[in-house]
Amino acid sequence: MAIVLGEPEVNGLSEAVGVLREWQYEGAPTQLHPGDLGWFWRSGAEATAAAVRTWSRDGRILAVGLLDGPGLLRLTIAPAARRDEELARQLVADVTEPERGVLPEGKANIEAPTGAMLQDLLSDEGWQIDEPWTPLRRDLTEPVEDPGVRIEVAGPERAGVRTAVQRASFDASTFTDEHWHAMAAGVPYADARCLVAYDDGGNAVAAVTVWSAGPGRPGLLEPMGVHREHRGQGYGKAITVAAAAALQELGSSSALVCTPSSNVGAVATYKAAGFRQRPEVRDRYRPA
Repeated sequence: MAIVLGEPEVNGLSEAVGVLREWQYEGAPTQLHPGDLGWFWRSGAEATAAAVRTWSRDGRILAVGLLDGPGLLRLTIAPAARRDEELARQLVADVTEPERGVLPEGKANIEAPTGAMLQDLLSDEGWQIDEPWTPLRRDLTEPVEDPGVRIEVAGPERAGVRTAVQRASFDASTFTDEHWHAMAAGVPYADARCLVAYDDGGNAVAAVTVWSAGPGRPGLLEPMGVHREHRGQGYGKAITVAAAAALQELGSSSALVCTPSSNVGAVATYKAAGFRQRPEVRDRYRPA
């Protein structure tokens, strides 16, 4: 059967999220997680559907991609299909030819699982290695310690606090209450939580969103931030520990996060919160 490139409608997103959940397992390479679609959902269901691509054979999804910004395709592949040559060659053709509606002309990046045949073929086509990212993991089979600060789950009535901390943590953030409500209405958020940390004065100092892929599967932190006026006081570690505890309560087997290796402060924060560094990963990019 031929491999079919698809662009799901809003009502097709549940199937894409479902297969992404199934593909998460302990020991898997760093890959697209349901939480990545969940965080993108802040732009709305229609925008999320327009950014998702699927590759199917005989009605079965074999790969899911998220166009996470101009010229960036974050892609993962069914575990049994990572060395499927027909699929890999179809993927290369679809990302190479702009008229197929995946990537535009010029400079482009692809994030794909290490060890997939796609990586080999992209290298053969002249795609180069980009800057390194550091994945980190915390095992959740043992009890998680108390974070040492007050933590609240931010629901609809506290969305404004959650979004304000996000904007105060990332200079370019445009995360609004409207975005939070769009995200919370998405399919992946049924297995997610937003947490806010407070200092002794009652100030919201850090926040994180955690995404479960279901019981017994790795969960994801995306994103985590500390208010710019409250850095250097251990709140990043505290909210990260709280994130691990929340994922444990949701049944996750481990907590995952990935950050640019150049962000040495973030790497240090996650390690201080009990996360162990895994081998670096790199995107592939096509020069302009």
